[in-house]
Amino acid sequence: MKKILHQLLPLVVATITLTMAFIPSVTLAQEPPVEANKKVIKEGFDRWTSGTGSFFDLLADDMQWQITGSTMLSKTYTGKKQFIDEVIAPLNQRLSKKIVPTVKYLFAEKDWVIALWEGQATAADGKPYNMSYAWFMQMKAGKITNVIAFLDGIKFDDILKRIPLK
Repeated sequence: MKKILHQLLPLVVATITLTMAFIPSVTLAQEPPVEANKKVIKEGFDRWTSGTGSFFDLLADDMQWQITGSTMLSKTYTGKKQFIDEVIAPLNQRLSKKIVPTVKYLFAEKDWVIALWEGQATAADGKPYNMSYAWFMQMKAGKITNVIAFLDGIKFDDILKRIPLK
C-alpha cells in the first residue's frame, strides 16, 4: 500500500499543480471588463460635452439612481423613465444653457466606474449653475444599472426653488 501511494504521489502533485494553475485563469476570465466600462463612461461624457449625444442613453431601463443627502429630490429612483421625468427634465427646464460636463477623474474597479466631474450651465434667470458631482456607477453589459450620486445639495435645491417650472 505504501508503495502504491508513493507511486501515485507525483501524479497527485501534478494534478493539483495543473488545477491551481488553471483556477486563476478562470477567475481572471470572469472578472468584469474594467477598462471597457471606463471607456464606455468616458465616451458617454465626451458625447455629452460635444453635444453629440445624451449621457443618459447609457442608463439601463431598469436602473436605480440614488441622489444622496437631503435635497428636495434625494431618494432612490427606480427606472430610467422615473429618473429622467422627475430629475433631469425638471432641471433642464430651469436652464437656459444646458449643463456641459468636464470630467476631472475617472476611476474603475470591478463593475464600478466613479466619475468626479464639474458641470457648467446657465439658469433660466441668467445666473450660473455650476456644480461638482461624484457619480458611482455600476455597469453591466455596457449599461449603467446602479448610480449613487453626490452633489452640492444647497446649490441643487436653490435652482429648484428659485426657478419655477414652465
